[in-house]
Amino acid sequence: MQQDQLQSLLAVLADGEYHSGSELGELLGVSRAAVWKHLQKLSELGIELDSSRGRGYCLPGGLELLSESKIAACMSANAALLSLEVLPLVDSTNTRLMSRAEQLPSGVVCIAEQQSAGRGRRGRAWVSPFARNLYFSMLWRFDGGAAELEGLSLAVGVCIAEALESLGVVGVSLKWPNDVLADGKKLAGILLEMSGDPAGACHLVIGVGINVDMAAAQALDIDQPWVDVASLARAQGLAPISRNVLCARVLSNLCDLLSEYPEYGFARWRERWMARAAHLNKPVRLTTASQQIQGVLVGVDVSGALKLATDAGEQLVYGGEVSLRSES
Repeated sequence: MQQDQLQSLLAVLADGEYHSGSELGELLGVSRAAVWKHLQKLSELGIELDSSRGRGYCLPGGLELLSESKIAACMSANAALLSLEVLPLVDSTNTRLMSRAEQLPSGVVCIAEQQSAGRGRRGRAWVSPFARNLYFSMLWRFDGGAAELEGLSLAVGVCIAEALESLGVVGVSLKWPNDVLADGKKLAGILLEMSGDPAGACHLVIGVGINVDMAAAQALDIDQPWVDVASLARAQGLAPISRNVLCARVLSNLCDLLSEYPEYGFARWRERWMARAAHLNKPVRLTTASQQIQGVLVGVDVSGALKLATDAGEQLVYGGEVSLRSES
C-alpha cells in the first residue's frame, strides 16, 4: 500500500465509525477487492479492525492521527519556523534526518506514526506500535562543535518533563542521562546523534520517543518497567492528552532550548533537572564498558556530569555508554 493511500484510508477510519467497502474503494480509487487487501495490511501495523456485515469496517474507539497542521497550530510563536514532516512509517526518524543532515536546514522535524527500526541508547530497539506513541527527531545546526552540546541530553529531558507538566501530569522524574520516568518506570527516551566537525560546524539530531497510549500486548519486547501518558492521565484524573498537543508542547520547548543553548549551556537548566532528578541522594550502581561504580547520587554539575559520593570521595561521570541502576 502506498503511504498516501494508507494516510487516506486511516484518515477516514480514524473517526471510529463504520464505513462500507464501496465508500472506501471510491475514496482510494480502487476496487472493493483491493480495499480488502489494503484492510488486511492494516493488521501488519498492529491496528485492530472490526468488520460488520451490512455496516462495513471501523477502528473501535477511533484513532488520533498526527497532523502537521494540528501540531503547528499548537506550537509557540518561536517554534513556528520549524519545518514539520509527518509520515505514516519510517525506518527511524533519527536515521532519516541523519542521512540528509548536510542538505537540510536547521529546524527540520521528522515525526512518524510508526518506526520499523526505531533505536534507543546503546543500540537497543525502540518499540514503535502504530499511532500509539510519539516518535520524532529534530535537526539543529551548531557552530561551536561538541563543546556547545555538554549536558544537552539532560536539558532535553527537562523540556519533555515540562511539556507533560504543562498538560497537568505530575510525578515526572529524570534519570541520568537520557530517560524520563514516572512512578519509577520509563515514560520517554532521548537519543542524540551528531555529524560534521566535532570542533566546528556540526549537525545534531535529537530523537525523542514518548509512550502515550500503548497496549500491554504491543510492549512485550520492552525489557524494563514502562508507563504511558494515558495511564498516568487516568490515574491522576486528567482528560485524555492529545498526541498532537503533546508533540507541539515538546517541540516548542526544544526550539526555545536550542535557540539559547550555545549562549547559556546547561548551567541555566541544571536546577530544573535537579528538581526532577530520579534517585537523588540514594545509592546507585553505575556500569560502564570498563567498570562498575557504587555510590550515592548527589546531583550533576554545570556541564551535566553525574556526581557520585563514593567511598573514595566524590566522582564525576560523564556521558557515553553508561547504565545507571538504583541500589535501594
